[in-house]
This record gives sequence, C-alpha cells and structure tokens, in this order.
Amino acid sequence: MPKRLLFVDDEPMVLDGLRRALRDMRFEWEMRFVGSGKTALEELDRERYDAIITDMRMPEMDGAQLLEEVKNRHEDIVRVVLSGHSSQEAVMRSIVPTHQFLSKPCDTEELKLRLSLAFSMRDALANGTLKAMVARLRSIPSLPILYDEITRALASSSTSLEQLEVIIKKDVGMAAKILQLANSAFIGARSEVSSLRQAVSLIGTDAIRTLVLSVHIFSQFERSSSVRSYLPALWEHSVEAAALARKIASAEDQPGSVKEQSFTATLLHDIGRAILLSELPSDYIPILKGAATDPGSVLSLELEKFGCTHAQVGAYLMSIWGLPAALVHAVALHHRPSEDAQSHFSPLTAVHCADVITTTNDDRASVRDGELDVAYLERLGLSERLAVWQGLHRDLVVANNERRFL
Repeated sequence: MPKRLLFVDDEPMVLDGLRRALRDMRFEWEMRFVGSGKTALEELDRERYDAIITDMRMPEMDGAQLLEEVKNRHEDIVRVVLSGHSSQEAVMRSIVPTHQFLSKPCDTEELKLRLSLAFSMRDALANGTLKAMVARLRSIPSLPILYDEITRALASSSTSLEQLEVIIKKDVGMAAKILQLANSAFIGARSEVSSLRQAVSLIGTDAIRTLVLSVHIFSQFERSSSVRSYLPALWEHSVEAAALARKIASAEDQPGSVKEQSFTATLLHDIGRAILLSELPSDYIPILKGAATDPGSVLSLELEKFGCTHAQVGAYLMSIWGLPAALVHAVALHHRPSEDAQSHFSPLTAVHCADVITTTNDDRASVRDGELDVAYLERLGLSERLAVWQGLHRDLVVANNERRFL
C-alpha cells in the first residue's frame, strides 16, 4: 500500500520542483502538495498521512507551529522540516516537534532514503500503539546521576567538548539525541554522523548548552525508584558491550568509520528496552523479571506482549530521528543477524557478538543456548574468531575491575 506524504510550502515553485523531482516515487508514495499550514491541518483532519514535510518560514503559521499542532493532533506521523535559512529562534522552536530537519535546496535522494528507511522500520513494528508512542517521544530519559552531571558540566563555562563527550558516551538517551541533531541540517551536517565525538564537535559546546539548559532536549528519568532500579544495569551493559564492539572491529582490522559505527550502534542497541521501560513500566518490568532467570526468554516475552521486540522499537525511533542507516539496521537485526544479506564483517557483526558475549558470564553458554548466531558467523567465515573476541572481553573486565579498585 503506497505511503501518503503531505508537502507544505507557501512557494508554488518549490512545490512544483518537489513534484517533478519525486515523480519516480509516485507508485510508492501518494503525495499531496499544499501552500499553508492551515490547509495542511485541514488535509490531515480529512485523510490519514504517513509523513509531513514542511517549510519553516511561512506566513500566518510557520513550520514550527504547524508541526507542534501535528504532534498534538496526529502523533504517529513522521514530521520533517525542509527549509532554507531560518532564525535561530524558529529553529530552536522546531527541534522539539520535528523528527528530522533537512535543508533547501532539497536533496531528493536523501529525502527518499530517509523516509523509506523510516517507513520500512515502521512496517516492521506491528503494534500501532507503540508506533504512536515512539513517534511522540522527544527524548529518552537519562539516568538521574548522569543528567545531573551533564547539567553541572554545562553550567560551567570552562567545560570542554571532550568532557561533554565522556558524559554523553555513558548515557544511551543523550547519545541518541545528540546523534539526531548532528544528522540534521540544524547544524549544517553534510554527511552521515555515526561518531559521538564528531557529533559533539559539530554541534559545539554553546549550542549543546542552549539545547540542554533552555530547550531541554534531555530529560531525567522520574519514574518510581522500583522502575529506575532497572536502568543502571541496562546502561552498564550497553557501555560495556559498546567498548567490546569497538575492540572487536579493531581486532578485525576494520577502518575507523566501522569502529565508530560498531561502538555507537552497540551503545544504542538496547534503546528499545529503555523506551519500553520508561513508557510502559507496568508491562515491561514483568518481562525483565522473567529475563532475570531466563535471559533467552526476553524476545519471546516481548513478542507475546507487544507483537514486536525491543530491537524493532529502538530501530524505528532511530530511523525517524534520521540516524544513519548502518546504525538503524544493526540495532534492528542485532538478535537476528542472519537476516542481513551482507557476507562480510559489519557493525551488525560487532553489535550481535558484543551483546551476546557481555550478556553471559559463561562464554560457552551463549553458544549452547542458541543466543549466538553461529550460522551467521560461519557464513562470514568468522566463527573461529569468537575465542579471540571472548578474550578481549575478559581483558576488558579485568581492566575495569582494576580501575574500580584504584
């Protein structure tokens, strides 16, 4: 069934140009072009749309105002700003209701790729309630201790980018939000950004300070202590697995870009668990309790309860936030890597193996229980490397224990 897209711009020539440029998508997308925010809202009230792509500067109702209305009235729609020069005030207002911010002149190939990825991840998410829940998220709540740490750091004028990066790398929610902003025209990105160091550098200390302290792009996890108690272990696993994933990629002589993608994708691989825990704690805590005694049961319990897994939830959020496709696919398939058609080492390889290795204290148990996709590793010719990667993990554990002791 074709996806339905609504384009909004007060300049008829711009709409005509988009109509021509996207003509080859007419069999996959049903597109409507309107000239004002008021008309767009009327159209949305009449028909269901999958995405809205709007200009920022328009008379009577600008893009930020329009998307705020859309977010409140039609929360499951993918919301994209496509705009040229805008005031800083307008851009800041648009950050909260906007999933992605692209620039004019429009790179229609980039628009096609981004929206196609978002639609494919949404189609894989077979739960309409979860689709709407994910689309309305403005942030992933952070650990209170890390939220306090970042706000204290930003309150100081002497805090460096390196110090901010160290904090953000410890928090799944902060990392995802910073990558969303770095992969948007908001900061003038000209290529995909998978590295948190690059993301922090592109945005800059002053902009991060404004976004965190004034726009509040980060939020603190404020649920009950019984819910909060599950977060530290989730964050620690993500950070530990991310460090191992980078070492695995390095051991396989991968280029720097793959090492960074491996680290970042692994840091975010369980972001779906964080979403389900923060948004649906009464439904998700029983699943986590069940997984405590039987780690291999979490996916089956998620499927039984939601009709999808945390991997699909996390991948959908990352796709509508405009994160690079390599990260999205690695998160989506980190429990099912054999479904990927690639026959060589990729960030998915690092995510899958680092996740499994760090989940169990008995390296052999992951193979015995079927959590490690041995057939996938054999297809890549990497099954004999597993022992090396397990050794890297043991070295990491020893180093971390020594660091705690000191």
